Amino acid sequence: MKHFITQLTQLQNPMKITPADFRGVFGIMPTPATEDASKWQTQQSVNLSETEKMVRFLNTAKIDILATTGTFGEGATLTWPETQLFVDCVVQTNKRSRPLFAGVTTLNTRDTIERARVLVAIGVDGLFVGRPMWLAMDDKSIVRYYQDIAAALPGVPMVAYDNPVAFKGKISTEAYLELAKIPEVVAAKHTGGPALAKDMRAVGEKMRILPLATAWLAAAQELPELALAAWSGSVACAPTVNMALSQAILAGDWQRAKELSEKCNWAESAMFVGGDLAAFMDYSIQIAHLRFAAAGLVNPGPPRPPYLELPDNYRDGAIECGRRWKQLESEFSA
Repeated sequence: MKHFITQLTQLQNPMKITPADFRGVFGIMPTPATEDASKWQTQQSVNLSETEKMVRFLNTAKIDILATTGTFGEGATLTWPETQLFVDCVVQTNKRSRPLFAGVTTLNTRDTIERARVLVAIGVDGLFVGRPMWLAMDDKSIVRYYQDIAAALPGVPMVAYDNPVAFKGKISTEAYLELAKIPEVVAAKHTGGPALAKDMRAVGEKMRILPLATAWLAAAQELPELALAAWSGSVACAPTVNMALSQAILAGDWQRAKELSEKCNWAESAMFVGGDLAAFMDYSIQIAHLRFAAAGLVNPGPPRPPYLELPDNYRDGAIECGRRWKQLESEFSA
């Protein structure tokens, strides 16, 4: 630990990132797994060669900002040594080509801070931070949580992770107003819905609210001065398609953006059985492995325990989703 603390002093906040720097695609990566990753006995389940390959093709596609270890990136199933190994591999391969945010969500504030310090020492530029979810947290608790992390790592930018299903409730507009007062909280990954525009208007330029890429067009047409970036969980399926959509939206080419958005929604819709996001979330890790494998750009390997089982009716949709992304990527990267 002493070694990492020394590094932290030298590397803390090496890349100054503000809300204005969030333009384009915030691309969230999976964590490629070894073939024995589904066994509880496996000590090291990170496929490092596939990780390097993935980061290289995301850099080649010029995905604007990279993020690791979210939900389907298996922040919940990686051991702490595996997380450090994976993030270090991403850092070394990325070589500061673009900003890199590492997921550090744990079940409590102190563990999250400890992980954050180590990963900043390894060389990440910012933190991708969900909140503890053993118990639900009210607005005051949520705000205090992010305030504490900011106090522990002053100047280190954070993207708040607002996933109502995973974290037992949405971040309210009132809480967003308070989070926007924390300089380190530069953006938030938002799941969309009726609150999206309200939350974006509330925080304005003080933080960047990121809609899902497939919902980006509507937000950009309503709030073009604020909807300047979006998050995507499909960059490891079709990075070129994601960047084409981004370029069209940021250029205000609404006809082109509409065509691309419809194609992306067509690809993504296959993995939502009955259109139910909450049901999808119950199996998002398992679904992700199948869709990334079917898309063919990276070998994700098997999921890690305990998230191993998947009903058959989800399996076909996950594979079809990957196939659709593969089809689109072949069209745009030819």
